[in-house]
Amino acid sequence: MSNLMWGLILLVFSAFFLNLDAFELRKGQKTERISGSAGDVLEDDPVGRLKVFVYELPSKYNKKILQKDPRCLNHMFAAEIYMHRFLLSSPVRTLNPEEADWFYTPVYTTCDLTPNGLPLPFKSPRMMRSAIQLISSNWPYWNRTEGADHFFIVPHDFGACFHYQEEKAIERGILPLLQRATLVQTFGQRNHVCLKEGSITVPPYAPPQKMQSHLIPPSIPRSIFVYFRGLFYDVGNDPEGGYYARGARAAVWENFKDNPLFDISTEHPTTYYEDMQRAVFCLCPLGWAPWSPRLVEAVIFGCIPVIIADDIVLPFADAIPWEDIGVYVDEKDVPNLDTILTSIPTEVILRKQRLLANPSMKQAMLFPHPAQPGDAFHQILNGLARKLPHDKSVYLRKGEKVLNWTAGPLADLKPW
Repeated sequence: MSNLMWGLILLVFSAFFLNLDAFELRKGQKTERISGSAGDVLEDDPVGRLKVFVYELPSKYNKKILQKDPRCLNHMFAAEIYMHRFLLSSPVRTLNPEEADWFYTPVYTTCDLTPNGLPLPFKSPRMMRSAIQLISSNWPYWNRTEGADHFFIVPHDFGACFHYQEEKAIERGILPLLQRATLVQTFGQRNHVCLKEGSITVPPYAPPQKMQSHLIPPSIPRSIFVYFRGLFYDVGNDPEGGYYARGARAAVWENFKDNPLFDISTEHPTTYYEDMQRAVFCLCPLGWAPWSPRLVEAVIFGCIPVIIADDIVLPFADAIPWEDIGVYVDEKDVPNLDTILTSIPTEVILRKQRLLANPSMKQAMLFPHPAQPGDAFHQILNGLARKLPHDKSVYLRKGEKVLNWTAGPLADLKPW
């Protein structure tokens, strides 16, 4: 198809698509309510349905780590920090562990950053083991279930497998001491060794105030058809190109770098958030893990997420109607992205945009400060509440042991 034809298609699309404000609906603007169970879950209030006891750990497990590197407050794994702060003042918190439904251990396992700000999880297993040894020695509650009524925030690329490369993460597996606990994690992929059954999949952290400061006037049209900024190849960690994004990002670049409908680049401009608000579709391909912060950003800015990650388990999938607001594209079909997206009927795109405009949908993807009803904090609590009451089988008989404290790589057994 000629460049002229692509240009005509772009003009037609930009003329028809609604420009939806990322945070607040304009007066009189049509939106669409999320119907059925998804709407019920988004509007559910978990307060009164569960009680959480927060262990008081020495500050070396959390506060001192953060003091050492405050950058942790803004990276995509910061949910573990903000969830801790939220629970300390939440009405679901109980100071009486005897009445608790859930026990929470605040360990900041992702706050070990390189000079470039990248979190490396290599010390995380030792740190987590140390914290579990501490709570099992000083309180009786871990030992009676070996953690089955405990939850942990593990927002690494591959959750409690504690590695950022899939091959290594699969080789490691989930930390043995977390096999009975409930994991709250950003990673979610069906039939994967790093996704434990019963885990709660959450969105990565995106700074709400930062996104709010980049809002553009709602009158500006969506003149970009497809938008993406990010790596296509990770030469440093994958020099042979055999693993990163399973080749999906490379396929995007190789097929569409010269396509006028695709605004794609490795450069990350200062207008990144503004550009997303000018786009109809935002590509959300897998990287090392299936998810990325683009999922959150796309929803917040009303840009239809194009999800390229086979078997992904999306955040709060029981609450957010991802199939209605997004577009799924199999990794093998990336070379056909232009055909797939241009063939979507206009009325379908408009409905997706109306759903994306629903304030409760955006709220569920954010960890705001202070917390607000229906936000990601409350969606996590909803997930925990729906797992109650605990089945009697989670309580061990006297002297019974299930977990193997000496399992796992030898390096994990070293003291932290």
